[in-house]
Amino acid sequence: MNSGEEVPEDVREIVERVRELQAIPQDYFPETITELKDKYQDLWKEETKIGLVYGGATKIKQYVFESAKLPDIRGASALLDQINLIDLPAFFGREPTLCDIYPDSPDCQEARNWYQQVRQWLDTCSLENANHPKFSEVLIPELIIYSTGGNILAFCPAAFVDDLANAIEKRYTERTLTANSCAVGEKFRLLELRFGILRDENQPWLDWYLRQDVHTNPLVEAYFGSSRDKQTKQNKTLQQLTQAFQDRKNFNELAGKLAALFQQRRNGNEGLGINRSSRRYPPMYETHPYLIRDENEHRSAVIREDKLPGRPYLSESLRRQRIIGDKAKKEQESQWYQDTEIDKNWEPGFVESWVSKFKQFLLDSGSWQDYYLGIPENRVMEAKRLEEIGKASRSDQIFPKQNLLKYSITSSNGFVGYISADVNNMGGYIQKQIKTPQQYQQFSQDVLQVMESAVYTALAAHLNPRRLENLTEPESINRNGKIVHPFEILAIGGDDILLIVPADKALEITQTIGSEFEKQLAQVRNGLYGLPETHDDKSVHRYQVENVKSSRCKLSISVGVLITDYKTPIYYAQGLYGQLLKSAKEQAKSLKDSDNYYGGTVDILTMKSVTMISSKVKEFREQGLTKEIRSSKFKRYAAPYTLYELGGLIEAVKALKVSDFPRSQLYQIRSLLEQGKETAILNYRYFRTRLKSREQKNILKTYFEEPWCQAKTNNGNIAPWMFREKAYETIWQDFVDLYPFIDETDMASANKKPVTTEANS
Repeated sequence: MNSGEEVPEDVREIVERVRELQAIPQDYFPETITELKDKYQDLWKEETKIGLVYGGATKIKQYVFESAKLPDIRGASALLDQINLIDLPAFFGREPTLCDIYPDSPDCQEARNWYQQVRQWLDTCSLENANHPKFSEVLIPELIIYSTGGNILAFCPAAFVDDLANAIEKRYTERTLTANSCAVGEKFRLLELRFGILRDENQPWLDWYLRQDVHTNPLVEAYFGSSRDKQTKQNKTLQQLTQAFQDRKNFNELAGKLAALFQQRRNGNEGLGINRSSRRYPPMYETHPYLIRDENEHRSAVIREDKLPGRPYLSESLRRQRIIGDKAKKEQESQWYQDTEIDKNWEPGFVESWVSKFKQFLLDSGSWQDYYLGIPENRVMEAKRLEEIGKASRSDQIFPKQNLLKYSITSSNGFVGYISADVNNMGGYIQKQIKTPQQYQQFSQDVLQVMESAVYTALAAHLNPRRLENLTEPESINRNGKIVHPFEILAIGGDDILLIVPADKALEITQTIGSEFEKQLAQVRNGLYGLPETHDDKSVHRYQVENVKSSRCKLSISVGVLITDYKTPIYYAQGLYGQLLKSAKEQAKSLKDSDNYYGGTVDILTMKSVTMISSKVKEFREQGLTKEIRSSKFKRYAAPYTLYELGGLIEAVKALKVSDFPRSQLYQIRSLLEQGKETAILNYRYFRTRLKSREQKNILKTYFEEPWCQAKTNNGNIAPWMFREKAYETIWQDFVDLYPFIDETDMASANKKPVTTEANS
């Protein structure tokens, strides 16, 4: 066909139908179902169908965080990434991306060998149905719509729908033993790819939806959207109602049906109109009351691994996680498992390290020297445990002497920062803007590429290799003096991120990730995701300076940041930063509905002791940090913040540190916040007048009072308070909490430039 040759007789009729489908004008939409049937009779009667399969891992957090140790968590995440990003695309004949970009790299041959093994395994699944050809003969890369974020959506021949869905579920169970997965499929007519689900000529259509008693029905509104405009609170016009119907009746409706089937199947429901048993390959693990158990989920141990620190007992599932986690670090000591006789048929396969991708980013972006600062790359290792990230400190023994003034000699003091991010408004954008398989494919690729680039840009901008010092745990004590990459990337999915970084750079990395994501995505595909220049959201921000920046992208990210001691149990930390992320997303949704704000939001919690919070974060703030005095509500916190406000908060804390503001007065002012507005304002002004340095007073005025505490009715300020939504708030609590975790030496810069102030010049 591509070369202009005649189409074979066997498929000529199908090709004609496809060409007819592609010839339908993009702006065409029939008012009645009869019009559609009469105009495209051949496509309406077409019995040829195409399969659509959707599947992936479920209960991911339950699987990844079932262990309390970072090496096991890393391995569980890497094992899922291997299946999601390498194995499932290999089903369709797509080689690992590494081989396309860097065909001569050392890892490329290993990746190709693993690709061939996956294809051979897939063909063994085909043997279960002797009437079908092998999967490798019918699945091609062009069938993949997207395969990121832990899920895959792809076309396939209609006869293979159930078999392919079974193979996807089987792959997860055979590789992980205990991870949950689910896959579903459905067959659709070609015309449905353009106009959504079609049943018969009696199907309700646009003429039915436009009736007043129909589009105002709650059930109809739940499917097509509210019949009232959110901004004006008035009934939608005829044009708006028509657009809402068209936004629903397209390929997106097919994907929505598969998503509903996916939820029903993962819940264990029978039926669903398919000839498949419920959860054909559920994770099963045999046990026995008198066998030795592993240290994780108390599953039956199969080996005591003498070559690992602590000589742990490992079950087979935990052993696989530990192997994959160590293999991802690309270090020689990760070969401890090769001499054992346990399950010789199971191979770890090709695992691509996030640090390897980060190194390639440094080369491609020209940031190699700025990151390594002359340190030989082969001397820098990957951090293995949380203690190594928390106690990795900068040292004058690492950096050249000419750079000593450029970088601070600080330490995380055993604290780490968990950064959990998620894209806002993904569902709403897909429902309104994504209408074809090609748009789905482009959109998923764009978001993933920009997400990875934003993370690597932030890490390169704010981190450098650090030396390990004062390690005390038995597993790490022999690594004192080593130089490491001071971060851990646990996941960069289709729309989410999970990082662990040193506490002293957590907020700056977060702010850069959010701003870079919006900046880079707005420039993709000639501004496809950008907002018009007329868009203005300055009034949303509580941080007010002369040049307030407005969001310029239709999509943004919300982030939950938890700063805590590295000894905090990971499962406990996961619950907290998950709550912070949820809070940030709720704030983003609220601001979008009320103020048309499209930018990102961040919620922060600094936890200096494990027992600091025994309930939900929201309850802790409402009960412990909120008080009503004489019918006025006072909140001794200001989170969540917009991304722009976060930048202002970071600069304010840096300014306090540069000015050597007395720590004792920070705590005293915080303690007086409980006594209400007038008392806190009076005492703040008293302490301010007692400052000996004019520079200290000017810094407070420039970075705190004027941008954060402006009065609503005059040109003064109500420091340390600010007023929003019938309540008084303050960022002073965050001043105190974040003071030890903000590095002031690169003040007013994201590029590590030397600070020049009168105080230190």
